Amino acid sequence: MSTPRILLAAAGRALVAVAARALSPPACTACDARLADAGVFCADCARTVRPSRARRAAYPLRGAAGSCVAAGAGLVAYAPFAGALADGIRRFKYEDRPDLARPLGRLLLCAALDAGMNADLLVIPVPLHPRRLAERGYNQAALLAAHVAFGLAASLAPRALCRVRTTAQQAQLSRDLRLQNVAGAFRVREPERVRGRGIALIDDVATTGATLAACRDALLDAGALSVTCLVLASAEGGADDIRSPPPSARRT
Repeated sequence: MSTPRILLAAAGRALVAVAARALSPPACTACDARLADAGVFCADCARTVRPSRARRAAYPLRGAAGSCVAAGAGLVAYAPFAGALADGIRRFKYEDRPDLARPLGRLLLCAALDAGMNADLLVIPVPLHPRRLAERGYNQAALLAAHVAFGLAASLAPRALCRVRTTAQQAQLSRDLRLQNVAGAFRVREPERVRGRGIALIDDVATTGATLAACRDALLDAGALSVTCLVLASAEGGADDIRSPPPSARRT
């Protein structure tokens, strides 16, 4: 079967899963406990989620079009990767639950609004390689990005970035190997769309930040004015690689 047919079949499976879940009563994103309303977590699971106050002080990283690299990590995260939020993200990514993009997307939109993001930004998801997209059936970052763009009334460019080569799963690698794994793995497919724009770069989790940093560097080198990485959760050290100035900024 050709790649386009594989991708269409994967998209069809995802739509069927979303439709089936939409007919189900509201349930906790982490444990499937029945909810009285369309919330995200049940009371017990909600106690394990600690929204990060640090997200209110996040700053974008600026490229050559800006005069400097702005202070701060350039990372906005809803909460640490722990408790029910971590469980919900794992289910979303690895248990064929594209329907969880809706409740998790609401959390990500809250983080974006708290950080002062607005409709002027161009929202771009971290891409999956077509082979992995076919295996999973959906790109979790793209589903989250759609919710954020809609909530901000911002433009969405789901295909602005692409992976130019397959990479090993980051979750299986050490920090140093993560950096090597994603180096040069991303390309801006639509440079005219990102040139001179402020970008909200969307993913589910920042662990070392290597993937986000690689995407950010590609966007800044293509002429983006600034990039703010927006994620549901940040693991310890999640901003380490995002904090380092990108190549385009180091040249100014």
